[in-house]
Parts: sequence; structure tokens; C-alpha cells
Amino acid sequence: MGLGCALTASLALVGLPHAGAGTDLPLRPAAGADGLVQVSAADSCRDPEASLSPSGADGASVTMIKARGKLVVGVDQSSYNWGFRTPPTVTRQPDGSIKETPGELRGFDIDLARAIAKDILGDENKIVFRTIPTNQRIAALESGKVDLVVRTMTINCKRAEQVAFSTAYFQAGQQVLAPRASLITGYDHSLDGKRVCTAEGSTAYEALERESFGSVYKDKGDGTKDDPDLLTVPNQLDCLARLQLGEVDAVVTDNALAAGQAAQDPAVELKGKPFTTEYYGVAAKLGNDDLVRRVNQVLVHYRQGPWQKAYDTWLKADLPGISGPPAPKYK
Repeated sequence: MGLGCALTASLALVGLPHAGAGTDLPLRPAAGADGLVQVSAADSCRDPEASLSPSGADGASVTMIKARGKLVVGVDQSSYNWGFRTPPTVTRQPDGSIKETPGELRGFDIDLARAIAKDILGDENKIVFRTIPTNQRIAALESGKVDLVVRTMTINCKRAEQVAFSTAYFQAGQQVLAPRASLITGYDHSLDGKRVCTAEGSTAYEALERESFGSVYKDKGDGTKDDPDLLTVPNQLDCLARLQLGEVDAVVTDNALAAGQAAQDPAVELKGKPFTTEYYGVAAKLGNDDLVRRVNQVLVHYRQGPWQKAYDTWLKADLPGISGPPAPKYK
């Protein structure tokens, strides 16, 4: 496979219990419809996608951001078409020296983050992007390192106890990514004995904890195994690197992210169908209700045109067939 996307990664082992083609996502279903597996949720949470009603009023959180003059947003820099950094440019100066200009952050999530900054501060460039790994999204909010996280973050009940979510701005689903030549057919028993990679702290990780279909490391040859465990990485793209290097047999992740990875490497493809229905939301620190309401106000406008423009620009070519954003739900 092409190594253009291969990145180095720090790996960790975590315990994991034993446990057909197409990428179309179902529309918002009733619970349990079509055999879909629901994402992990506490029994006390009935509808995690329901958020606070939109408002343009300035509360304590928005006032603080305005006083600072910058919106600080946690994003990804390695998810193609969502949050990724363009290659640096190199130019020769009149004195003969070489100047390298860093690449820019671009993608669907980046466009949304800029729209929020423009609404609050009047300028989409009054924004500070802080790149954070998957497993540090919640910690970055709790510590105050960022005001918001706009990073393909799935809304679910477990996370809703730790952060405050906006209304949903995108629908995705967990799916398997594997080499085209692989006999793996999807999230099923074709994973038996296979080495699977996912990002720590992701909903894919939680799904594999519940049902791994026998995913394991190879036998060491002495009757034992290198642990019947899941290979995890800090950032999801690192799994693609491990897949390209032959260190794992498959990746489980959001199909919205996997579609971008398949676009980068034609030797891999999505296998089977999405086995969950999930929704991305913008996350804020618990208690920052005025900021959540302000984001929801931005999303009201964003769904009326800018969302489609961003989808056409970044996602349509590799993730076609999505007619529009999810309808908002309010408490």
C-alpha cells in the first residue's frame, strides 16, 4: 500500500473481551431499527442529541471570549477533509535564502469553527486552533485549554455527563476499513483472529470492547498470545499507518473519517455497512450554557446554506449521498 499517509504513532494495549459492501448511512431510525447497534449510553440518558435552545445573548463564557479577542478551538490536523494541514510552501527570498511557510488547517470541521468565530467576534480569523488527540478532547475542555472542540466528536450519553454538546451537525456511523484484497467483509466474524486498530477514547473503541468478534494479536508460537487485545493509538489516522505497514489487518472508525482515508490510499476500502448511527456535535465545557446556545444559534444559519457548501467542498466526492445536516433537537 502507498505510504504517503503513514505516520509514526505511540501504541498502547488495552483489554478487549472476546466476543457486505456499501457505505450508505440509514436516516435517523427508531431505536433498534434495521438491527443497528446503538452507541454506548447510560440508562438515565434518553436523548443525548437534544441540546439547549439557540440564543445570541452574551453570557459569561461569550463575554470572556470577546474580552480575549480570540476563540480557542480544539481540532484535528490529521483527518483528511475534516481537519487536516496542507503541505508547507517553500519559497526563495530575494537574498537567496529559503523561507518555509507552514501549511494551513482546512476541512469541514475547520469551516464550522471559523463560522462560530465570525459570529462571536465578527472575524473568522480571530481564532486559535489547538490540535488535540482523540483521547484528550474532554480533558482539553475541562482544563480550559480550549473553549470548544470541533473534532468529529460523537454525541452520546457517557460524554454528555462530561461536556455540553451543541445540536448535531453531521450523521456518521462506525464501519470497518481494510485492504481491498482482504477477506474481511465488515463488522462480523470475518474479524475472527484479525488484528484490529482504533483510536483510544473513540466510540469505535467502545463498540469493540462490547463485541470484538474474536479480534486478536497473532499467536506467539508457544500456545499463548501477545494478549487478546485491541491495538489503540492516540489519533485515528495512526491506524491507517499501521494498516499500511501491515501491523494490523483492519481499522474500525467512523465511516466519515474512513472515507477520507480510502481517498488517500486506493489500496484500502470500507467493508460492509455502518453498524451504528452517530451524530457529531460541537462540545463545550459543562456549565458554559451561553456558549452552547450561541453555537446552536450559529448552526441554525449554518444549516441553511453554509453546511451544504462545506459538504460539497470537502466530503461529497468521497462520502456521497448525504442530503443535508441532521435536524436539530432541543430540550
